[in-house]
Amino acid sequence: MDERKRDSMIAYLRHRMDDFGISPDDLATFLATEPAGSDTGRYRSAGGDTWSGEGEVPQWLRQAISAGQSIGHFELPCGALAQPATRTGADWKNDPFAGSPLARSSHR
Repeated sequence: MDERKRDSMIAYLRHRMDDFGISPDDLATFLATEPAGSDTGRYRSAGGDTWSGEGEVPQWLRQAISAGQSIGHFELPCGALAQPATRTGADWKNDPFAGSPLARSSHR
């Protein structure tokens, strides 16, 4: 990644951290206290639901797949944290599932 792209990405991340009220100290503290290998999920929904990939496929994932979404869309990269993102201040106006059963948390 060239220096300009790197600087642009850092500016974007700082802006998003400000949007969610996350300080660099908050991030450093979280990373320092989060035990390595604490991932419990291989797949995660936008709502924070996780599935390890073993056993029965959960309802939220079955619904997304039957609606045409790829299972790969929900797959976490290696080493990703399984905790859901902070929801405060999230901008959901571009959510492709808004208004659908997938957007309702009671369908898990």
